[in-house]
Amino acid sequence: MANTSPVSTEPPPLRVPRRKPLTARVGVIGVGHHTYWRQFDGLLDEMRRKQDVFVRRVGATGVQVFDYGLVDNAPTAYATLPRILADDLDLLFVDMVTYATSSTFGILAREVRCPIVLVALQPLSKLDYANCTTFMQLCNDDFCSVPEFTGVAVRMGRHPPYMILGHEENDAEAEAEILEWCSIAMALHDLRRARLGLMGHTLEAMLDMHTDPTAITAAFGAHVVLVEPDDLLRYYLSPSPAAVEAKKKAILDFFDTPVPKVDPITEKLTPEHLETAARAAVALDELIEGMKLDGLAYYYEGMEGSPVRELVTNLIVGNSLLTSAGFPMCGEFDIKTCVAMMIMDRLDIGGSFAEFHPIDFSQDTVLVGHDGPHHINIAAAKPVIRSLKKYHGKPGSGASVEFRIRTGPITMLSISVDEHGRMKFIIAEGESLARPIPATGNTNTHGRFQPDVRTFLKRWVKAGPTHHFALGIGHHARAIARIAECLGLDFEITTPHAEF
Repeated sequence: MANTSPVSTEPPPLRVPRRKPLTARVGVIGVGHHTYWRQFDGLLDEMRRKQDVFVRRVGATGVQVFDYGLVDNAPTAYATLPRILADDLDLLFVDMVTYATSSTFGILAREVRCPIVLVALQPLSKLDYANCTTFMQLCNDDFCSVPEFTGVAVRMGRHPPYMILGHEENDAEAEAEILEWCSIAMALHDLRRARLGLMGHTLEAMLDMHTDPTAITAAFGAHVVLVEPDDLLRYYLSPSPAAVEAKKKAILDFFDTPVPKVDPITEKLTPEHLETAARAAVALDELIEGMKLDGLAYYYEGMEGSPVRELVTNLIVGNSLLTSAGFPMCGEFDIKTCVAMMIMDRLDIGGSFAEFHPIDFSQDTVLVGHDGPHHINIAAAKPVIRSLKKYHGKPGSGASVEFRIRTGPITMLSISVDEHGRMKFIIAEGESLARPIPATGNTNTHGRFQPDVRTFLKRWVKAGPTHHFALGIGHHARAIARIAECLGLDFEITTPHAEF
């Protein structure tokens, strides 16, 4: 989808650094045919060179690489398998350096549980046909046994392995796929190791928010930690004065605080709301460190006038800073969307908490946003904090975050639950346009979706989403759909998309 939006001339906002670096455990194993080595001098050395090149490319993405060398028959494959299983991989690349019999792959297809990607990157973009030798052909026979391997995987009851197909030099498409798969590995790495906090309860009326914590572990591997509001309150009641002052400075560095415009419930950020937001943010920092959390979904109201009410209704600023640092914070107790936000963050595309707002029929767009939390790193310009005299539909008052998403391609991910209790990914790609948004203390962007806003929204709701979703920049439907497939989950893409 072409980006027809005008380019913003506003200075980019400060970027919130990650709390933890992205990582994954990625294995590389080469496959070949042992009979060739005694027939062609130097061929085995060339195969090892090819695999070394690929290992370096994978390592350059930031993942931890486990190189298992080259296996060339069934005995060497069986001997290597225990090492692969012991290394607890998130992804295994099988480097198809030349033709190999499927005996080198059958046991891997049967036993390895992480996603497997066959990599066929021949050295040449085409053979030198006039001077081609058998040696040259074997050096470039990377694709030859791919059908044999995929067929064996199906016979083993496994999903056909994914494939990267291309050549070694100046192949941008292949390079992009290597990077995409390493990003997918990073998402899978954290999903199955995460500790996701769940604090409070759903809004009583929101039936689509109820999620069984065990279902989260079954679908993604993450452990759900049940958090009491008092676990957070104890940090809020006695924070470090120095930490609060430092947080207030960080907030004012990252956000503008303009005077109000037309909405009577907004006002310029008050010193009281800044103090409360900073104390709440410091309390969140202490909580997640103390409980070793990797994300948090919450909703709680507390008794009117109580310290709990003051705290839980003033988490928006702190949770936006945390979300931007790679710690997804999700309001309204929506742990499914917390997972969706984590997936987008680990793909390094953002991941704001979002829902649909009013439609602009004259411009064929729909406002996409929420009152928080938001991923500040995908903002078009320096984000804004406004004091709100009331939160519409919820108790309390305080500071709220407002900004426009960067213009250009966007991706949305809703994780819903079907009638059998199984998770489903609902995915769409669109475009963020540089258009005016309401100055109401809520983050928004004008989203345009193909073929038109009416048709898109009808397709979206027909797929059965919850009313929240994660919002990221760029077009990444394919990567997110691949994550769903790796997890064994159903998915539906409601807008035109690339072939897999």
